[in-house]
Amino acid sequence: MNEKLILIELVSVFSLLLLAKKFFGKAGVMAWIPIATIIANVITAKNATVFGLNTAIGCVMFASTFLATDILTECYGAREARKGVLLGLFGALVFIVSSQIALAYIPSAIDYANGAMTTLFAMNLRISLSSVVMYFIANMADIFVYDRLRIKTRGRKMWLRNNVATITCNCLENFFFILFGFYGIYDFGQCMQVAFSVSVIEAIVGLCDTPFLYLAVGRGQGLERFIEL
Repeated sequence: MNEKLILIELVSVFSLLLLAKKFFGKAGVMAWIPIATIIANVITAKNATVFGLNTAIGCVMFASTFLATDILTECYGAREARKGVLLGLFGALVFIVSSQIALAYIPSAIDYANGAMTTLFAMNLRISLSSVVMYFIANMADIFVYDRLRIKTRGRKMWLRNNVATITCNCLENFFFILFGFYGIYDFGQCMQVAFSVSVIEAIVGLCDTPFLYLAVGRGQGLERFIEL
């Protein structure tokens, strides 16, 4: 069941990102980054077993931010991609501040949500802070690696720069994020097990996002760059 769900989520999330670009252009891709970052920060607290591996279910949403920055770098340049990362950073900080203020309110007698919000957002403060730091570093690194490879390959082999930049930076983000965010909640061995599992899933997801990048670039340009393999 979980295996089917992650495939459905992968296709749905990446397709929605493409629709954001189609209908809203660069602004849509930039807006996607804070949206995906905030959603991932909330849902990543939940773990599930996928293909026999324990993984945080926010992995696809996190991965979509790398696809978004690759689209921005490819179509609009590295400078615009860095703006998108900064926008995502700002959105994540707004989420953290607003959620903690919401928890500080004394609930009324008829409130029914405070307990669930406290469980989710109180634990998510540390996770979110770790996520924000690693999100920023990893996505900036992804843009740097992607752009350097784009220059070295003279705009050819888009699949190569996409996979090298995304998989490398995303896997490094996973290990450090899980260690900083979950150590103490889980022991070191469990953290490394989850980090490895998530990285395997993220690597697969990273490979799967390549066709969506070609679609995002455009039918004509995408076909030309695919032929230039």
